[in-house]
Amino acid sequence: MDDNPGDIRLTVEALKENLMPNKLNVVEDGEEALTFLYKKGKYADAPRPDLILLDLNLPKKNGLEVLEKIKNDTKLKRIPVVIFTASSAEQDILNSYNHHANCFITKPIYLEQFIAVVKSIENFWLNIVKLPPGD
Repeated sequence: MDDNPGDIRLTVEALKENLMPNKLNVVEDGEEALTFLYKKGKYADAPRPDLILLDLNLPKKNGLEVLEKIKNDTKLKRIPVVIFTASSAEQDILNSYNHHANCFITKPIYLEQFIAVVKSIENFWLNIVKLPPGD
């Protein structure tokens, strides 16, 4: 869930390069993220995500608001949420973990590092970690 088209494009490309059979769904603001997660409107048939990459700086509802909703919902709270944001502010890190983010990663500013981090996230969370079954 990201509102920056450049970051979205880089993330999508990094995931495609890994040739992993993961479906990527992208939403551009916090309200749309919640609509997707609660399978409302045009997202009635949306799949339950195995992993959520969440930017803090989303329009309409910010990432912390979305994170709070996810982690307070019995059907969604076990989905790992990786905060993937431009911020490295200590308060943002504390707030994210206080709202039960699974990890906090500051987006690298250099292309090669950005791609390497996205691939690392995918490999760790979707290959190494044993995730709980979906509801």
